[in-house]
Amino acid sequence: MGTPGPKYQRIKDELRAEVARDEYEAGAPFITQNQLRERFGVSSTTAVRALNDLVAEGLLVRRRGRGTFVADPGDRTAEPVAAHRSGVIACIISGQGPYQSEVLRGIESGCSERGLRLFFSDSAVHMTDTGHADHGASLARQDQALRQAVEDRVDGIILYPVEGPPDADVLDELRRLRIPMVLVDRYFPDHAIDAVTADNYSVGYRLTEHLLADGHERIATLWGETQCTSVHDRMTGHKQALRAHDQPLLPQLTALRSYTALPEDERKQLLTELLGSPEPPTALLCAHGFAVATAAADLASLGIAVPDEIVLAGMDDAGPYDLLPLTSFAARLPAREIGGRAVEQLVTRIAERTAGEDPYRSAEQIVLPVRIRTRESVPVRLRTVAARRP
Repeated sequence: MGTPGPKYQRIKDELRAEVARDEYEAGAPFITQNQLRERFGVSSTTAVRALNDLVAEGLLVRRRGRGTFVADPGDRTAEPVAAHRSGVIACIISGQGPYQSEVLRGIESGCSERGLRLFFSDSAVHMTDTGHADHGASLARQDQALRQAVEDRVDGIILYPVEGPPDADVLDELRRLRIPMVLVDRYFPDHAIDAVTADNYSVGYRLTEHLLADGHERIATLWGETQCTSVHDRMTGHKQALRAHDQPLLPQLTALRSYTALPEDERKQLLTELLGSPEPPTALLCAHGFAVATAAADLASLGIAVPDEIVLAGMDDAGPYDLLPLTSFAARLPAREIGGRAVEQLVTRIAERTAGEDPYRSAEQIVLPVRIRTRESVPVRLRTVAARRP
């Protein structure tokens, strides 16, 4: 039976003992991450964690661009991580759309005001050969960026997470090293980490109320991402508004499915089925501006006019252009404020860490209000017109 305890701990103990036996000379290159993986048969995450621990303990030192080396005996003291201040913030954002760009502007402004440098990484979703999102590759890229932030010894991290569940080992590593992190736009429901988001529940609830008040009792939802809390909270708000107004929850209308990720022919087939049902929807509640633009184009190609035959609503107004003239209602998210508040929260956590406190001891979720814009509030209104196919 093997030695009990976590794998990374057993690896650390064995490597520590080898250094103590002078099997590695002071100043000499140490075993690499890949060599650790092959020798002990462990994942990259486990190997990186073992090496990071030994660096934090002062047994090893990292030299930028050269690798990891055995520390001199006189330097082998575990210096507290909190003593190191680099003045650098790592910002990892998924994608570069208009909404993300506004969040980033808020982050840049907040860092500039405080004299902080910003390292930016894009963990954008990769696309497969079939044109579908490769979420696994994007999650791996996000984890790589987080590990690089640890290697670079940044003061803190702001993360706009990619779709899907995070790597718990990477999050545990950040917590163990007390590197503070603040999430933006969405949060991890199973992990106590600071987050700054828009009031996504209110987005779904208030837009649905506006549509109901406008006489639309059959509302179909069209989504982009489906595996993130911002979407789930909007769906919850939408359903709760339907219940509050005694409207039935029809599975074909409230299905949580990705519309924008579908090929064009499948998107049009979905719309055809929805609009050809005995009781078709009279409104489409779209996840974001790009979903609105995609739906408008698909409807036009099907010969369906907006808003004469069906109306559109957007759960945010981030898109390729100002969509409000085309939508009946759209939510305006406080994107730049989200970025600024994230920096403010992170600076607070960095100060706590510097004082020797645990920056994860009392995670907060900061929820910022949203604004609903109406079609009547703009001077120009657009409609799509297309000739019906024979």
